[in-house]
Amino acid sequence: MRVLVTGSAGHLGEALVRTLRELGYEVVSLDVLESKFTTHVGSIVDRALVRRCLRGVQTVFHPATLHKPHVVTHSAQDFVDTNVTGTLNLLEESVAASVEAFIFTSTTSVFGDSMIPEAGANAVWVTEDVLPVPKNIYGITKAAAEELCRLSHRNFGLPCLVLRTSRFFPEEDDDREMRGAYSPDNLKANEFLFRRVDIEDVVSAHLAAAERARDVGFGRYIISATTPFQPEDLAALRSGAPDVVSQRVPGYESEYRRRRWQMLAGIDRVYVNQRAREELGWRPRYDFQHIIDRLSHGQDLRSPLALQVGAKGYHAETFAEGPYPVEKTFVRNGPHLR
Repeated sequence: MRVLVTGSAGHLGEALVRTLRELGYEVVSLDVLESKFTTHVGSIVDRALVRRCLRGVQTVFHPATLHKPHVVTHSAQDFVDTNVTGTLNLLEESVAASVEAFIFTSTTSVFGDSMIPEAGANAVWVTEDVLPVPKNIYGITKAAAEELCRLSHRNFGLPCLVLRTSRFFPEEDDDREMRGAYSPDNLKANEFLFRRVDIEDVVSAHLAAAERARDVGFGRYIISATTPFQPEDLAALRSGAPDVVSQRVPGYESEYRRRRWQMLAGIDRVYVNQRAREELGWRPRYDFQHIIDRLSHGQDLRSPLALQVGAKGYHAETFAEGPYPVEKTFVRNGPHLR
C-alpha cells in the first residue's frame, strides 16, 4: 500500500515513516526540511507538490503543522497558511486522488480554556464532548483544520479521522517553575497520569485509525495515555494528587523515593482516551503503571521508538529562557523574544 506522511522530519512524522517502512508500506513523505525520512522536500502550502505526492496514495497521515512553540516566533498568517491552507490543499487533492483514508493529527490544545477549572472547582474530565475554546492561534488553526476534515467527509465522503494528541515531545517543559521543581523525567512520568502519551502509542493510534477510517467515516479522538483516575477522583486531585495516585497506583512511591522524585501536588485536568480504545480498537501500552514498571527494571521511561526519534527541538536558534520563547515583549528597536 502507498501512503503519504507529511511533516516527515518532525517527531511524529519520522516515527510514522520508520514504522510504516518496517511494516512494508510504500511511503511517500513530505517536509520543508531534508531528512533521511523525507522523499519530497517542500511545503504542504504548495498545492502542485501536494498533488504530485498524492499520486497512487491510498492513505494520508497528516501530522505536519506549526506547533505551540512557534506561536511567538511565527506570525498568525504563518499558522493560517500551514495549518489551515495546507490542510485544505491536502484534503481537496485527496478527494481528487480518491484517497481511501485521511488521518489528521490534531492536539488537545484545541480545548484551551475549557481545560482550566475555576478556583475551587474540580479537575476537568476532558473527553471529546468538552467544547473546544482555543486560547492561541495554534489551537484556533488546528480546530479550523478539524472542521475542514469534517466538511470533506460530509460533502465528499472522504473518510477523515481526527486524533487529538496530548504531549509526546521529549524536550524540556516551557514552564520555568515546573523546570525548577522537577527533573525532566520526573515531570514527564507524572504527566502520564493525565496529559502525556508515548510516541509509540501515538503511532499505533494512527495505524488503528487508518484501519477503521472507512467504517467510521468521521470522528474525533483523544490520544493520551490511559489514566488510572476515575470521575470520582476529580475533587481530590486539585490539591491532594499524591493521595489519589497512591490509591490508584499503589506501590509507585517506592520507585519515586528511590529516585528522589516528587508527585505533583495538584492536577487540574485529566485526558480520557476511552472513545479511541473502544471505537478504534487502540491498545496503548505506556500508562503510568507501565512507566513505573519500566523504571523499576532499570529501563528508560521512553519507548524504544521514542529513543530512536530523540529530541529535535522546534527552532534553529536556542533560547536562554527555555526550550522555546513563551512571550514577546517590545523594546525600542523592535520585538524581543523571551
